[in-house]
Amino acid sequence: MSYESNSPTINSNRLGLWLPMIVALALVTGCGYHYYMGPLEPVSQQATSMTIADDGSVTYVQGRFEVRLRPVSDEELNRQFSSQSEGGPKATNPYTFGDTEFYEGQKKRQRFAVFSLNVKNYEYPKVRIDPARVQILASNGRVYWSLSKQQLNSYYRAYAIGYRGNAYSQYRERRDLLARTMLGLEEVFSGQEVEGLVVFPNLHPDVGQVSLVVHDLVLRFDYRDEPVEMVELTYDFQRDIGRLYPDGTVQLSAND
Repeated sequence: MSYESNSPTINSNRLGLWLPMIVALALVTGCGYHYYMGPLEPVSQQATSMTIADDGSVTYVQGRFEVRLRPVSDEELNRQFSSQSEGGPKATNPYTFGDTEFYEGQKKRQRFAVFSLNVKNYEYPKVRIDPARVQILASNGRVYWSLSKQQLNSYYRAYAIGYRGNAYSQYRERRDLLARTMLGLEEVFSGQEVEGLVVFPNLHPDVGQVSLVVHDLVLRFDYRDEPVEMVELTYDFQRDIGRLYPDGTVQLSAND
């Protein structure tokens, strides 16, 4: 008799303990969101001597000298390196996660922010551009410096255990692709063109407007091969940012 009279009380106490957790779980499930980040696109108002093309690139033009910069999406990188972008977690595309799918709601992730940089020199005897002197300045104060081949090599070396086996082969394939496609310290002589990729850490979800700054681009040298004329180039881009809800609704945030 005593057991029967106390049984509802015990169940009520248990329910009282679990009810807040159940409510919280329901709120998270119903109101949770993921960060939404759209593709980078050129700002309509660029600095002097800058032109915008339909492919989303921005080009600095000085006579017959041009420096073109364009954000490169993960989709384009996966198409460009299609064979290295297959196999899920075993994909060897060093710039993206390949065709790896993550959990529901965020099936794709971006590994790095990648730009294509092209230099055409038909104006000066020789110019010099150093990707180590390229940085991204975000409107909210965040700063990103470009990543070097050595930094990316160290990043992927951590995934290779020892000096043999599949993991080491994947590391070598990534390393070789970076060596072939990343822009290095380049001296571009008259009549030459160079092109390569410049890589940055992935931008934070709260970054909407950025200025990519090329520092210390050397246009002229003296007889000792020392720089005597340099220029600083600024390219402005923006993207939509906000929240992506489970039902597919996107709530955009106001860019600064």
